[in-house]
Amino acid sequence: MAFKLKSPFDLSIMNTPVYHIKDEPGVNGRTNMNATIVINSDIKNPFIEQKVIDHEMVHIDQIKRGDLAYDDEYIYWKGRRHKRGVNDGSPLLEWEKEAYKKGTR
Repeated sequence: MAFKLKSPFDLSIMNTPVYHIKDEPGVNGRTNMNATIVINSDIKNPFIEQKVIDHEMVHIDQIKRGDLAYDDEYIYWKGRRHKRGVNDGSPLLEWEKEAYKKGTR
């Protein structure tokens, strides 16, 4: 009889490239359409960094299942188009609600 060990680590990130760059203040991380994550290099705390990665992984899942996409002008959520703006990361936006909820350990 076979069994599967449950890993204490999030193995889904193992195939997701994570890059660190200097970003504008207040931006902790970003998800790119090519399924990569960019973390603000100002984040030095590994627990905060992991929390940001967890949040961004939700966006990668949203992109993979076809719910989320974006370009320079618009964010596309479940077939609806939203003009990009200053508040793209607001927890009140539909695509962010899921990321804030599921991206918290």
